[in-house]
Amino acid sequence: MLAFIVRRVFNAAGVMLAVALLAFVIFRFVGDPVDMMLNEQASQTQRDELRERLGLNASVGMQFVHFVANAAQGEFGISYRNQQDVFALVAERFPATFELVLMATLLSLVIGVPLGVLTAIHRKSRAAQALQFVSILGISLPSFVVGIMLILVFSVQLGWLPGFGRGDTVKIGWWSTGLLTPSGRAALVLPSITLALFQITLIMRLVRAEMLETLRTEFIKFARARGLPDRVVHFRLALRNCLMPVITVTGMQIGNLIAFALITETVFQWPGMGLLFIQSVMFVDIPVMAAYLVIVSFIFVALNTLVDMMYGVVDPRLRSQHVKGGANAH
Repeated sequence: MLAFIVRRVFNAAGVMLAVALLAFVIFRFVGDPVDMMLNEQASQTQRDELRERLGLNASVGMQFVHFVANAAQGEFGISYRNQQDVFALVAERFPATFELVLMATLLSLVIGVPLGVLTAIHRKSRAAQALQFVSILGISLPSFVVGIMLILVFSVQLGWLPGFGRGDTVKIGWWSTGLLTPSGRAALVLPSITLALFQITLIMRLVRAEMLETLRTEFIKFARARGLPDRVVHFRLALRNCLMPVITVTGMQIGNLIAFALITETVFQWPGMGLLFIQSVMFVDIPVMAAYLVIVSFIFVALNTLVDMMYGVVDPRLRSQHVKGGANAH
């Protein structure tokens, strides 16, 4: 088991080094940082001092080593646009993104799992076929189209919900949340539905496929032969055997939701990390771009590594395959 975990950790470290290299290339070779940080009236002495302070006079290899070491400590430099510490700027926006992703994940589970069960149990009904058709639309439609349609209907025409912003927030230490205010909860509805729509359809179709396969197994037939009621067979026996793939996919999709929330945040002007990244691209704020790439990649890699470890704990066959693979290699 220890060798299995070590292998996964080394794989994650390798991926993060590759991401750090990409972020360093963006940071180092997309424009001169000195020109970005100083105005045109700056003297050559000021430019040389700033170049020395940023370590740009060192070799490219040493600059990469320093970049990785600083990134590991959460140091990404100063934002060109805001003149603030980049990590503090990202940390300030992280609660908004986390809150949005959390609500989207909860919505996907609360809606997707029951719909998947119902479409599997009543797979020949018109309602199940209609849900299957809607799920295809949910997977096919881009999130910005869904967001604009929701704003047009529920914000512009009906006036029920706000179409942009985060509403009022409450500070709990350094963490900010809109869940404790009415306007914050109202502002969260439309963007969370927009972000969750693809996830809802994905989980619904996954649960449906797993349920149909489980309902054909021998132990389900044996449970029916014993005279167990349908609700026990469907929700206690069959659904329980379908939850492991759902948990795995949900854990892996959280990283995707964080990475691709930038589209939803841009449509709704949600003040999260995604909107910060879009603004940094518009203003060529390279330190923020590099920090966003590294931080989001770290979250994604950490979640996937954790899922792999959970698989190793739950399924001993993966550990045995790893041991056999190592023995064959020798």
